[in-house]
Parts: sequence; structure tokens; C-alpha cells
Amino acid sequence: MKRLRTFAIIAAVGSLAGASTAYAGATLDAIKKNGVIRCGVSDGLPGFSFADEKGNYHGIDVDVCRAVATALFGDPTKVKYTPLTAKERLTALQSGEIDVLSRNTTWTSSRDSAQGMNFTGVTYYDGQGFLVNKKLGVSSAKNLDGATVCVQAGTTTELNLSDYFRSNKMKFTPITYDKSDESAKSLEAGRCDVLTSDQSQLYAQRIKLAKPDDYVVLPEVISKEPLGPVVRHGDDDWFDIVKWTLYVMVDAEELGVNSKNVEEMKKSTNPDVKRLLGVEGDKGKDFGLANDWMATVIKQVGNYSEIFERNVGKGSPLKIERGLNALWNQGGLQYAPPVR
Repeated sequence: MKRLRTFAIIAAVGSLAGASTAYAGATLDAIKKNGVIRCGVSDGLPGFSFADEKGNYHGIDVDVCRAVATALFGDPTKVKYTPLTAKERLTALQSGEIDVLSRNTTWTSSRDSAQGMNFTGVTYYDGQGFLVNKKLGVSSAKNLDGATVCVQAGTTTELNLSDYFRSNKMKFTPITYDKSDESAKSLEAGRCDVLTSDQSQLYAQRIKLAKPDDYVVLPEVISKEPLGPVVRHGDDDWFDIVKWTLYVMVDAEELGVNSKNVEEMKKSTNPDVKRLLGVEGDKGKDFGLANDWMATVIKQVGNYSEIFERNVGKGSPLKIERGLNALWNQGGLQYAPPVR
């Protein structure tokens, strides 16, 4: 009886292994064959992903894709960017039109399960807020009873908005738009009293208005919005590379390694630094990459602090404080597993 049970377990494990093998590497193999990563980004959100007048993409979400391309090809330019609206983004990933979605997308249970996606980490911890014109005379979201609210369609924002007003026994009239720029222009034109979105997006949209100083982000944060890169279910090799590329940048900041000192830091006696930079151990082999891939990512794209500050932080027009996005040992939530 025990032998039959053992054989049954072996057969079941073998069946699962076979099923896994059928899918493992399919996306990654196609990316290597194409020689480029197809990255889905926003349709124009300063600080996160937007194209300049020459068509070059910039932003913290863009830098994530550049870092993954560096990990895989040693070249941050090996990326094809596809701008997507909130409605289009998930379908584009599910259908295989893109390889990774790096577009201020909230990690939720349904997206991570029923919709067939794997979130690879959190690029930016955010929360939903409200942007209003100062002349409205509102200092709190609790004063928005009866307001007309501009909101982007196809987002978790719509449900959060409804939940917030219902729980506070307030009424509102929603006006939905497919593109974030459309909703911001409607606020500016006075077609709605308030614009609601992730706070990071509100800061980004405010600087695009003709008179940004006339608008204020209200203090209330009504939701948790962990934003991060997403890949399809079915290719653990690709999932691991995207996930650990983000972790590497966070670990690098914690260890004091950045794009400017990476070569000097290779001389460090700290075992964690030596493993991170490929001086010690064989961590490239674990991912099917060059042994110094982590050092190359840091050198060509930067650590987490560098991509945050230049795109959305104090070194950018948005001037957003690190807040929840500070490292775990500096009062924030950013925390990455160790390289070992």
C-alpha cells in the first residue's frame, strides 16, 4: 500500500513538472530571439513614463524596463515602448502584445490570480487622493459632498471613489475618461470639481496644467496602491529576472552602491556587496545571465534612490518626498530580499 502511494506521489509530481516545463521559458525565449523587450507604459505621465520631443521615453517605470533590458542584454536601449491607456494595459499583457507592463498599475488579488498576472514587486507605494482648484475653497475630501468628479476609466480608482463616498454618506457625480490627460483637462476647464487618481499621478498631472499653483492635492489618502511591474503567468524564468532586477536596485541603495561608485565598490570587503556585484559567488548562473549582471544594471541605470530622485523626487519637477518609498531602515516600506 505504501509503495502504491509512493508511486502515485511520484507520478503526480512528474505530471506537474511536465506541465510546468511546457510553459517555462516561452516568453524569455521569444524575447531573446527578438533581441528586445516589449514594455507597456503609460500614455504620457511625467515622472513615470512619457516621451520627450525627440520620442525618447523617461520616467521611473521606463527605468525599470531599461534595467531589465540591461540585465538581459547588457544594453538599456533594447526596449520597445508601447504607450497604453488604463483600459488597454491589462489586455495588452494578457494577449502577448507586450512582455512586461510597467505602467503605474496597482497590485490587487484579482489581477494577481484570476487575470493571469504576476506582480514582480513594488516600484512605488502610492494611495488615491483628490486634486482641486483652490478657488473651490475645499481643504478636505470630507467637504466634497455633491461634487462632480473626473476619474479615469478601467482603473481601481473608480471603485475606491465609490467606496469612499458611500462610506462617508456623501453623493457624487462621476465623469469618466479613457486617458489621464483628458480628465486633467476637464478639471482645468471646470467640467468637474475634482480629479481623483493615485497621488503620484495627481502631482504629475498638476505640473502639466497652465497654472499648476492654482491647484492643490487634498490631504486625504483613501486607498493602498502598490504600483509595480507585471508579467504573465507561465514563465518563471522571466518572472524571476524582472523581479530580481527591481530587488537589485533596492539592495544596491541599502548597501551604498550607485552608478558612480560601482566600480570602486567591487573592492569592498563586505560579502553582501561582493555577491551583489558578481565579485564573489555565481549568482549570474542562477538566472541564466552574466555573473556581473547586477553590477551592470546599477552602473547603467542606477540604484533605486537614483531612479526615484531623478524622475519623481527632489531632482525632478514633481519633487515628491520619499515617504513610504524610503528604505525600510529609513522609515519607509522599500525592502528587498538579500542576494545570497
